[in-house]
Parts: sequence; C-alpha cells; structure tokens
Amino acid sequence: MEQLKHECGIAMIRLLKPLAYYEQKYGTWRYGLDKLYLLMEKQHNRGQEGAGVACVNLDAPVGKEYMFRERAEGKDAITEIFNLIDDSFAGQLYMGHLRYSTTGKSGLQYVHPFLRRNNWRAKTSVCVVTSI
Repeated sequence: MEQLKHECGIAMIRLLKPLAYYEQKYGTWRYGLDKLYLLMEKQHNRGQEGAGVACVNLDAPVGKEYMFRERAEGKDAITEIFNLIDDSFAGQLYMGHLRYSTTGKSGLQYVHPFLRRNNWRAKTSVCVVTSI
C-alpha cells in the first residue's frame, strides 16, 4: 500500500436539471454553488495555499460568455471566492480546486482551474492538472 500523501483537493458538481428547477424547489439558483462550497470546505486542509472555482453554463446562447473562473490565495481563499461570485456565475457544471503545492512554484498564476479561451466554443476549456 502506498504512503498517504497530502495533495490537492478537487470537487465537482453537475446539475442535471435547469436552474429554474432549483430556484423553484430550493428558493435559489445557487443550489449547485452551495453544494460545491460544502465539498470544498470539507477538503479545506487540502488547499492551504489557494483555491479556484470554475463554472460552465451549458444553456448559454451562442455569442454569450459561458465559462467563468475565480481564484484566490491564502487560507481564507474559499470564503473569498464565494463572496466574489455573483449572478453571472450561474451554470450547470461547477468545479473547485484546492491547491496544496508539494512541488513547483507558488502564486496565484499556479492556482487551478486554468482557463483556455478560444473563439470556437468547442475549443475553450477549463482544466485542473494534478499529479496522481
């Protein structure tokens, strides 16, 4: 059996129904974000250097922005990110990353998720690179 290591934490939420469903049932469109926040807080020890959150709005009309990302450094990064998130961050797919650097450099530019933008919707991507 391998030694237990402290590495980054990753959380993902995929909503299967339209945001209007969650607005009606739970009283807020932020249902997915609230669940992501809970998942990230439970892994807080895995992200002492920084955190990042990405959102993909699968129902966005053509020509409108549909991928969003927020990142922050420090031990209070999770709270800081979720305080910055507004109505533009509404979507069906959420991904959170908690950075605990064991190798490499430090700084906000090394906090995931990375966002690669392209004019073609199919070529834009959000990714988390981690060693397993």
